[in-house]
Amino acid sequence: MGEVTRKANKPLQINPIKLSQPMGAALAFLGVNRCMPLMHGALGCASFTKVFLTRHFSEPIAIQTTAVTDITAILDGGDYNIVEAVKNITAKVSPRLVGLHTTGLTETKGDDIAGVAAKIDVPLVHVNTPDYEGGLESGWALATRALIRQLVRPTTEIKPGKLVLLPHVGLQPIEVEKIKDFITLFGFEVHALPDLSTSLDGHLGQKQGALSGGGIEVEDIKNLAEAGLVVTVGASMKPCGAAFLEKNPGAAAFHFDHLQGLEATDALVAMLLAQSATQVPHPSVVRWRLRLQDALLDSHFALGQTRFLVAGDPDQIAGICQALHEAGGRVALAVASVDSPQLTEIKAARILVGDLQDAEILHDEYDMILGNFHCEALADRYRKGLVLRGFPNWEQVGNQLKNDVLYEGGSYFLFEAANAAEHMRTHFAKG
Repeated sequence: MGEVTRKANKPLQINPIKLSQPMGAALAFLGVNRCMPLMHGALGCASFTKVFLTRHFSEPIAIQTTAVTDITAILDGGDYNIVEAVKNITAKVSPRLVGLHTTGLTETKGDDIAGVAAKIDVPLVHVNTPDYEGGLESGWALATRALIRQLVRPTTEIKPGKLVLLPHVGLQPIEVEKIKDFITLFGFEVHALPDLSTSLDGHLGQKQGALSGGGIEVEDIKNLAEAGLVVTVGASMKPCGAAFLEKNPGAAAFHFDHLQGLEATDALVAMLLAQSATQVPHPSVVRWRLRLQDALLDSHFALGQTRFLVAGDPDQIAGICQALHEAGGRVALAVASVDSPQLTEIKAARILVGDLQDAEILHDEYDMILGNFHCEALADRYRKGLVLRGFPNWEQVGNQLKNDVLYEGGSYFLFEAANAAEHMRTHFAKG
């Protein structure tokens, strides 16, 4: 674990890896079935998010905007734009929920979205997500907490076999599905909030791009408090777990910073065994653990002689660094998009809160990069290996089916990284 460097004296980001809070909130609302994310801001804010996510997932993305202009930003208190936007939405479709979230423009104006929401006779959850604070992770987490606080009904009843999973934004749809299926093997009924595993997983179905298709049902969200267990994954999701316990203090809460690698998955299995009637893990769980152990051995030779740069959001880089560390990989540099308390625990020699300019300055310290597709130019310029992870990845299809978590995904991840490292050495050795 290295020392964290926070570039407080840097006046701007150059070649940033950071994404905005409104984008994270919009993505969270897409994990609720037949929800319409409504971004309260200028038209360009929502348009960029829509194009960004459409290109990443290769899926139609449902999102609307209140289309605040320079005139309405000065003259209007925000009420008119929001009310008219909801009218326009409900005139064409019937959302089961509207997810209203703000941008930097409307936050600077000081619009009272809670007050406006109280006047609207449509199921609506509101959340403040200024894009001059936080990032993708915090936007997702704030929207999730708002869903819990505004929709979940308080109760003192407990269903011991019911479990609520609160995943961080860096988990791809297939990873959420794999975690749900994994927990089900221990006898639990699992509900994820938000749940991208059935909304942005790339399956062909009777979807309409006008609303989110798939995800957790609004009625299921309302009844989540009766769950006996709540599991948060990612440090950014801890406040969501606390919000859940406000709805039912009798529930048992468990937290995992990530679910990548042998150690983290073992911890999850130990918890599930202790909380369920299961005495012995399912045979497939045991089998995949053996495969991951073998993958650790097989990939050790390639990863052990490679110095890595890992760039992305804190929750994601925490898991990647742990997985590489367990196989003997040396993470020379981790660049986080935003600050987080968990950065001090990340398995890396040096940790920066910064951007890709910082990574470029230190290019002599690493051989291979794990990060989003903005890292591609950096890798080409300095002849580095590259494994694409995180948002955005616009050059590869199938992002929604990339699985790095638990025993199974951990095996796939290590093999992909090891093969990329060997390809890098062979390719660059030939000139």
